[in-house]
Amino acid sequence: MMSPDLLSILVSSVLGLVLAIPSNTCIVMGNLDIIRKKGKLSPSDVIFLGKGIVNIPLQCVMSIEGMIFVLCPKVCYVTEVRGLFNTSVYFLTYYSFWLTFWLSAHYCTSITNLSYGFFIWIKRIVSNFLSRLLFLTAFGMFIVSVPAFWAVNAESIPSSDNSTEDSGHRFSMRLSHVVPMTFLGCILPFCLSLLCLVLTFSFLLRHVWRVKNNDSGSTRPNLQAHVKALRTIFFLLLMSTFFCVSRVLMFFRNPTKFIELMLTINLSLRLLSPSVEAAVIFQASNKLRRIILRRFWIKSLRNTET
Repeated sequence: MMSPDLLSILVSSVLGLVLAIPSNTCIVMGNLDIIRKKGKLSPSDVIFLGKGIVNIPLQCVMSIEGMIFVLCPKVCYVTEVRGLFNTSVYFLTYYSFWLTFWLSAHYCTSITNLSYGFFIWIKRIVSNFLSRLLFLTAFGMFIVSVPAFWAVNAESIPSSDNSTEDSGHRFSMRLSHVVPMTFLGCILPFCLSLLCLVLTFSFLLRHVWRVKNNDSGSTRPNLQAHVKALRTIFFLLLMSTFFCVSRVLMFFRNPTKFIELMLTINLSLRLLSPSVEAAVIFQASNKLRRIILRRFWIKSLRNTET
């Protein structure tokens, strides 16, 4: 009989596919519709489009890996299969982290109007060279993630007593690969996004104080945009923590039952993160919501007419 941990991973894998693929496809199609009508996307819409494109293959890879891990674990522990899965997940996840940072940087520089040279430079390149910047970021994360394939191969050698099953249940990567990958792909974009979150939040507090002490109320209409941007950055960073926590827990050599439970919960939440990110994007973009609702409304009218 299947254990509750494996059942949770299997259900999350299937549910993630059912929820993430249609929702992120709607994000991609909605932004393509904006391009068709207006010919250009705003920086935030470009990043939302990138998020949608990344989340579709990421969800597919994670769900397939989860289902293979539950239904046919021996295949998942094959060196080449494990290396392929890990490299793909690392690349797509790290690129998603950097997309979160560029979105955070765009919101921060657009809202706060900081006069420091670094923020002026960030605002300029996000406004003028965002597409090239996202391509270079993807290329850089690909270079960072590819060594994970050989690192996994090196750590998957059978033990001296020919117990290949034991070597497959818990695997690790060399620190020479883990440290630069984790710093460049995870820690650095997370810290930068967190910095943008703190700066945006501090500006929001100052903004509220100015509104309360301003009789004209001229700055009041911008408050809702500030709150929405802050909420979007916060929830995207929250999704990133699930990956970070799950990776940290996997390095425990002798995990307790509590750690194993936390690992199962984090892996399940991680499998659902692309669909949650899609929901965060929908709440952040009024244009996408209008396009999706209009399409569903038109389809429902056509169905009633027929």
